[in-house]
Amino acid sequence: MKRLSELYPGVSQDVMIKSIKINSKECEEGDLFVCTKGVTADRHDFIYDAVKHGASAVVVSRDVGDVGVPVIKVPDTNRELPYLCQKFYDYPDQKMKVIGITGTDGKTSTATIIQTLIGSDLCGYIGTNGRSCAKFTGDNPNTTPDAHLLYPYFKEFLDCGCQYVAMEASSEAFFRGRLQSFQFDVSVYTNITSEHLNIHKSFENYLQCKEMLFQQTKKDGVCILNMDDAYYEQIKSVCHSNVVTYGMKEGATLQIVDYKVYPNHTLIHCKYRDEVIEVNSPLLGDFNVYNLAAGLLAALSLGIPMDRALSRIPNISISGRLDMLHTDTPYYVMVDYAHTPNGITKLLEFVHTLDINRSIVVIGQAGERDYIKRPQVGEVVVKNASYAIFTYEDPRSEDPKAICDDIVKTIRDTYHNYEIIIDRREAIQKAVDMAEEKDIVLILGKGNETYQKLKDGTIYFNDEEEAYQAVANRKIREGVTN
Repeated sequence: MKRLSELYPGVSQDVMIKSIKINSKECEEGDLFVCTKGVTADRHDFIYDAVKHGASAVVVSRDVGDVGVPVIKVPDTNRELPYLCQKFYDYPDQKMKVIGITGTDGKTSTATIIQTLIGSDLCGYIGTNGRSCAKFTGDNPNTTPDAHLLYPYFKEFLDCGCQYVAMEASSEAFFRGRLQSFQFDVSVYTNITSEHLNIHKSFENYLQCKEMLFQQTKKDGVCILNMDDAYYEQIKSVCHSNVVTYGMKEGATLQIVDYKVYPNHTLIHCKYRDEVIEVNSPLLGDFNVYNLAAGLLAALSLGIPMDRALSRIPNISISGRLDMLHTDTPYYVMVDYAHTPNGITKLLEFVHTLDINRSIVVIGQAGERDYIKRPQVGEVVVKNASYAIFTYEDPRSEDPKAICDDIVKTIRDTYHNYEIIIDRREAIQKAVDMAEEKDIVLILGKGNETYQKLKDGTIYFNDEEEAYQAVANRKIREGVTN
């Protein structure tokens, strides 16, 4: 807790502040309510609701009159929030090494790899899969949450003895100003393809938001870049810290010499400081060869000894990524988070290197999100999969059928290996029922997430649980007993 006067010296009214909130409905006695402006809401309009719920003071950027509690006026509440939270929680980010990972695909995997190689007793994780360290796990509302959540998360890690935090740094987080108070010790770039244009409006804007991670890397920090990616030179041009690289090209700091993907592991040969290193990875797919290379280079850049990092590679497990379910059936079922055209393409290319027959994909696209991407996803899926079932996926306020129509609008006259089943549960059941021996059902887009965002609110929904239930339903109908 802090006094308001500690945060804003010279205030005429002083009160004790126990936490910082930006949602009026979550306010309690002792909270400081910050009136940030969101995409659809200006929280200045909810001051009286915040006070009614117990807020003891408010921070504003326009005149609001007498609201019954102390009022602090600042030029920009959105810009104020990160620095206010940083101060309130005693600068926990400056007491740990902060590793930021950005890119269109691979952020979750790379951040998880880094945490594993350093050790979850010393390194926290924040991203799409929530937040975690050796002592706890928890959920996040976003891949990269707002500052009023990020800073208590960092304090939580610090109190648990962590010395590092590996966090996914999304382009939207930079666009919204959530990370402007952070200075990164290590920044990692996986790849860049077109994404989130509903937010950024243009690819150039999207790329600029990605570049912010490297512009906010400490001068004595390290920027870790994918030398094989098309935008490597562009990202490199904005780096003012030490640049190290990974990839298959000659001259990469950590060069991927070769690799071979087996059904249950990947054998990789890397060259680092003129020494060839053999790596036996539990991760599958060429995209995970790159993710592992990035994670290994990050650990080495932080001073983790090579032998220690290599000894921890067998422990890597990434929830919601390439999760092959244990169905005891002649067909396979996999759940994965892949939702971008590039990510889906890479996944399907990998899947078809396995000893399978048909690939049956269940996928949708999120409502109120990147409209341009929808037909691209439709094309990628029908071109690379044997059959596709398009369904809802967090439709929010949009009509799920309209979203599916967007997905198929450029393929409906040329491809016929797909259908639309709006209800996701029914879509998963249909895919499982279709599967024959050595077919694989791929349920994509949500990974291990446990919700669907619908027009009337958020419901509990987990693709893995639904898939297991669909398999069980089929077994019952067919009279199969385990």
